[in-house]
Amino acid sequence: MLDWEQIFASRSSRMKASEIRELLKLLDQPDIISFAGGIPDPALFPDEAFKEAYADIFSSGQVGSALQYSVSEGYKPLREWIVAEVAKIGIDCTADNVFITSGSQQALDYLGKLFLSPKDTALVTWPTYLGALSAFNAYEPTYDKLSLNGNRTPEAYRETAAKAGGSVKFAYLSSDFSNPTGETVDLAGRQKLLQLADELDIAILEDAAYQHLRYDGEAVAPIMALDIARNGGIENTRTIYSGSFSKTLAPGLRVGFVIASMPVIRKLVLMKQAADLHSSTINQIAIEHVASRGFDAQVAKIRAVYSRRRDVMLAAMDKYMPKAATWTRPEGGMFVWVTLPEGLDGAELLAKSIATERVAFVPGKAFYADGSNANTLRMSFSCADDAMIEEGIKRLGRLIANALPAAA
Repeated sequence: MLDWEQIFASRSSRMKASEIRELLKLLDQPDIISFAGGIPDPALFPDEAFKEAYADIFSSGQVGSALQYSVSEGYKPLREWIVAEVAKIGIDCTADNVFITSGSQQALDYLGKLFLSPKDTALVTWPTYLGALSAFNAYEPTYDKLSLNGNRTPEAYRETAAKAGGSVKFAYLSSDFSNPTGETVDLAGRQKLLQLADELDIAILEDAAYQHLRYDGEAVAPIMALDIARNGGIENTRTIYSGSFSKTLAPGLRVGFVIASMPVIRKLVLMKQAADLHSSTINQIAIEHVASRGFDAQVAKIRAVYSRRRDVMLAAMDKYMPKAATWTRPEGGMFVWVTLPEGLDGAELLAKSIATERVAFVPGKAFYADGSNANTLRMSFSCADDAMIEEGIKRLGRLIANALPAAA
């Protein structure tokens, strides 16, 4: 009998099921209060705007091109809209610097493929986005902890990478309201990262999936904007900026983008031609229709809802969580990160929670490249209403309190 494992490529052994994607199956159980999936609330999708957009496409002379093959770079009017949008946050580029992907997850896969040879090192935050680890893993890298407080020298990073058998290729991070912690890198941290990247001569992959979901606090310039200002233009930068319409308009259309200097864009286009030729043309056109007609209003609507849900979750945690637990207080995004006392295991706690309290969350160790820090949890407030958040946190606080050692 054929043993498939013997003929699969060695890299396939590094492919693991996403704990988050598996947990999404719990959403089909109506009695589960889920803080697990970091997904937008479908009730907030601009469905009427998309109905109008697709109707316009099919009732116009545009339908032929919308259903046809297209250029790998992406629909030009959409790329031009993105250029105008990112100019508001200091990213000065042209449509040629914008590359459309099938969601920002495809961007991570392409960038991993572009930069990583086996045994090369990717610097990532600790914890980091699980989807990034999944994308990079297939290219057989090693990981090292990205420090933004300046306590590691460039030479220390080089030595660690050399011991692993490769070299440092890039630093990956989500600079605003990161998945999973909800934390934001301050201006000093962004400037230190640029300095480190210059000294190591590596790329910076800036994941801006939550860029528009700021609820309070002062906005910080994107790393790419700082890089452009520092080096006199996008063609002199080492930052690669990826964004998405999944958190603002609709994730199901799978439209994301990369902004970078032309040497990077040209390589990404070649990858696209070899992989799926181009992202869905009709979906790109629909996104451009909806974004150009009402993006700011849509963002304002979702900010108002998610901001309230964050506030309700933080208030409930202050009320019901035992003092032995700590958590982040994000200025935006969709997540609160919980740290429990050493000795508690998030995966074991989840199993108990599903069995007894019927509350779901994501165990935190999945977000660590080394599988450490089992005493952490990721909580998302994006898809739960006020009453669900209040009741769910009350149940979870009770579960955690009962799991603590008596001394705690």
